[in-house]
Amino acid sequence: MPPYEGVCMSLRSEMESIARRAKEAAGKLASVSTPQKDRALLSMADLLDGNRKGILRSNEEDLANAKERGLKKTLLDRLIFAEARIDSRIKALQAIAELDDPTGDIRDLRSLANGLKVGRVRVPIGVIGMVYESRPHVTVNAGALCLKSGNAAILRGGSEVINTNRCLGELWAEALREANLPPGAIQVVPVTDREAVRELLSLDEYIDLIIPRGGESLIKTVMELSTIPVIKHLYGVCHVYVDETADLDEARRICIDSKTFAPEVCNAAETFLVAEGIAEEFLPRLEKDLLQQGVEIRGCEKTRKIMEKALAATEEDWSTEYLGLVVSVKVLPGVDEAIEHINRYGSGHTESIVTGDIRSAERFLGGVDSGVLLVNASTMFCDGSELGMGAEIGISTDKIHARGPMGMADLTTYKTLVFGSGHCMG
Repeated sequence: MPPYEGVCMSLRSEMESIARRAKEAAGKLASVSTPQKDRALLSMADLLDGNRKGILRSNEEDLANAKERGLKKTLLDRLIFAEARIDSRIKALQAIAELDDPTGDIRDLRSLANGLKVGRVRVPIGVIGMVYESRPHVTVNAGALCLKSGNAAILRGGSEVINTNRCLGELWAEALREANLPPGAIQVVPVTDREAVRELLSLDEYIDLIIPRGGESLIKTVMELSTIPVIKHLYGVCHVYVDETADLDEARRICIDSKTFAPEVCNAAETFLVAEGIAEEFLPRLEKDLLQQGVEIRGCEKTRKIMEKALAATEEDWSTEYLGLVVSVKVLPGVDEAIEHINRYGSGHTESIVTGDIRSAERFLGGVDSGVLLVNASTMFCDGSELGMGAEIGISTDKIHARGPMGMADLTTYKTLVFGSGHCMG
């Protein structure tokens, strides 16, 4: 047998073994008590704190390898799992442990005219596979949210952080042991071979849901190859619309925060839309702020007549996710045109309106077709921890099952319960 085929058969067997262990673990997790799951989460928090040196050493090795490969600074930033990020994951684990367990919650119980009682109970989805790039914090977040909601997790991070993820996977295994939970509950795929993803995506006998996080090419690849249902975490072409009734100082702060606080993330603003009634007054002040932050501006014709340093925006700019210090700016008549622009060019992710008029806000909220809409707030607040979820497993740009930041409740489905007293149809 040719070596390549042998490797594939071995890899297929390994992926199937991981998936089978996850399926077995999921069956057990469905009936595990909340305190036992919380014990594992708090153990993981303690293990992160007590194993900082090992985590940092693994992450430094990944960063060194990534630099040798010539990865850009914006990509390198996503790989970092330093002291501050370890601290933030410890807090996230503790916050998730304090949240209510969504499973077992009976909703909409009602009595029918025929005497039956009918309701729905939240239950885990089962086995969730995560395929993601960079950002090793996903290994912590996804494991925690899946576990607390009673799901088994198979975590396949990118090759660029394999050492960090292996280290975190070992800590998860130890946390599960300490809580007397099945070892298959949280597993990190230990190989970097891309064929591992292909094999994973074919195991619909064991895996119930795939959630990809990463660039557009990764998402499209997963969508094409998967025989398992997929919830997309697609790119974010996010907007801030500054209405003519906006407080202009507030609008400047919101725009700058939305663009520069974390320009590499999917909920960073990529386009500013400005009502023409305030453009002459607002744009010169915004230009000064943007240039001070090192942001390149690409504007429409009206914008460039006001913003002296703005380059000409192309049609492509309006639908581009820059993931860096570049922003496109367009002047338009008002809120209706802003809604039309966003629905045409946006990705259905996150949009904000800055306004002093409740009617404009209502029109914006009702008309824009995106997962997360904000009024007088930065797009940076589209974040699971900021929205009380402890953390997020992703930000869905789908419309079915889950949309926007996905927390524990979004990792559950339901069973319909019917209670009778000797009821028969005949």
